Amino acid sequence: MKQLLEAGVHFGHQSSQWNPSMKEYIYGSRNGIHIIDLEKTLESFLIAYNFARDMVASGKEILFVGTKKQAQAIIQEEGLRCNMPFVNSRWLGGTLTNFNTIRSRVDYLIQLKQLKDNGEMDNLPKKEQISLTREMKKLEYLLNGIMNMKKMPGAIFVVDTGKEDIAIKEARKIGIPIVGVVDTNSNPEDADYVIPSNDDAVRAVKLCIEKIASACLEGQHIYSAKIQSGEVAPDKEEASGVPVERKAFVFKTSTNDKEEESIAYSEEDSATKKE
Repeated sequence: MKQLLEAGVHFGHQSSQWNPSMKEYIYGSRNGIHIIDLEKTLESFLIAYNFARDMVASGKEILFVGTKKQAQAIIQEEGLRCNMPFVNSRWLGGTLTNFNTIRSRVDYLIQLKQLKDNGEMDNLPKKEQISLTREMKKLEYLLNGIMNMKKMPGAIFVVDTGKEDIAIKEARKIGIPIVGVVDTNSNPEDADYVIPSNDDAVRAVKLCIEKIASACLEGQHIYSAKIQSGEVAPDKEEASGVPVERKAFVFKTSTNDKEEESIAYSEEDSATKKE
């Protein structure tokens, strides 16, 4: 409870902007701002945490989704920490409903990266090198977080259900459960597991993402123990697949930047520029 208070989880939106469906999660209002009932948040958080842990413990993945400025860097950081797929730049339509096509683009990106790493790209005409490098960087920007997502996720975790409406519609269409951070101006019906919380303050967003990532790590330990004991057999794709290293991008904090300029450069490119 103390952590929730310190992170400002209880601060909602202006009373005039509220969604009436959030009434059960609202404690009251102060100076025209709705205050979220932290007892309800804590109760809901524990349910969402247990669901995420059990989902990963069954051998499935949870796709982390957060494309708003406040969440981009944290989604990436925690997605890498708990080794879960993530989308933090822009949701590509069809990521779930047209998964095979998206996966083919990921495979193409991996081929381009291999061409570059093996030095084979240097043998191509200069114009083609420039074109392929530009295409590779664009695909990395869009697909970096889901490069190792070989199958449909067992669930998605969404920061700001109002903003990520396309991701939610796709998940609903194919029956994927949704864990959502829901503020007072959003509809709780957009998530199967609601975490009523401030979704604008960085500290509140960070706390929510960190806890779900920790649930995933706990689930992974349980799943590993099941495999070692022989209770379950490892997934064929897990046993044979070679994970692809995902880049960590440095994000700008300005809200005036165009979408594709919201990432300045990868850490690898950053080191090159400093030299």
